[in-house]
Amino acid sequence: MTMDPEAARDTQPALLAIDGPVATITLNRPGVLNAIDVAMAAALERLALQIEERADIRVLVIRGSGTGFCAGGDVSHFTAEPEQLEAFIRELLGHYGAFLQTLRRMPQLVLTSVHGAAAGAGFSLAFMGDMTIAADTTRFTPAYHKLGVSPDGGGTIGLVEALGPRRALHVFLAQGSFDAAQAAAYGLATAVVPADDLSDRTMDLARRLAMNSRETIEHTKRLVHRSAHAAMADQLDAERDALLACMRSDTFRTAVKRFRASS
Repeated sequence: MTMDPEAARDTQPALLAIDGPVATITLNRPGVLNAIDVAMAAALERLALQIEERADIRVLVIRGSGTGFCAGGDVSHFTAEPEQLEAFIRELLGHYGAFLQTLRRMPQLVLTSVHGAAAGAGFSLAFMGDMTIAADTTRFTPAYHKLGVSPDGGGTIGLVEALGPRRALHVFLAQGSFDAAQAAAYGLATAVVPADDLSDRTMDLARRLAMNSRETIEHTKRLVHRSAHAAMADQLDAERDALLACMRSDTFRTAVKRFRASS
């Protein structure tokens, strides 16, 4: 007896859909608020690598199925014996860390689309994309200090880049949770939209971003993410090299011809 393809798809911990230049990864464990286990982490690593190699994809959307974005790591494993728990965490974060590194390295823009609860590693993931769009009903909860642990899942990368060390320390150690409006005020959320409109508004933004050329997206993303750690002279050299690389593209030559014709 073979499983129905749709039923088999429903059991996969992460799903990939492609619509023209926009790819969407959906965290797919809605029964546990998309809590991340080893199977999901491995699936995310694999799917991100597939997208990175696709020259036709310019934007990756990451979203959660069901009533929330992601509740963080799967706490059902946290009661294991210390040796078993350490092995689980090492395996989980090995796959998950590779996934996050691919998100940062890939030439595509990464847009996280967040609704419901974003807690723990889900909180960190919400801000590991290049941009974040959130439903107005979203609750962001760091949660780590409540369990007596330090942040993981890229939290000390994405959050610190957006807020700086002082505000990030306050969020991680003194703040319980905050809503989407506060996330926007902090500069963490690029846009906040009505919950019922999140899916449509996410795709509208993704398609608008995908109208940029692949070269423009790739080089701008790389320049922005390296700027905080690069010496000024090195960053200016990188800007020059990226500009020249873009100018070698058919997109640039076509745009110049169109501009000259219109003027």
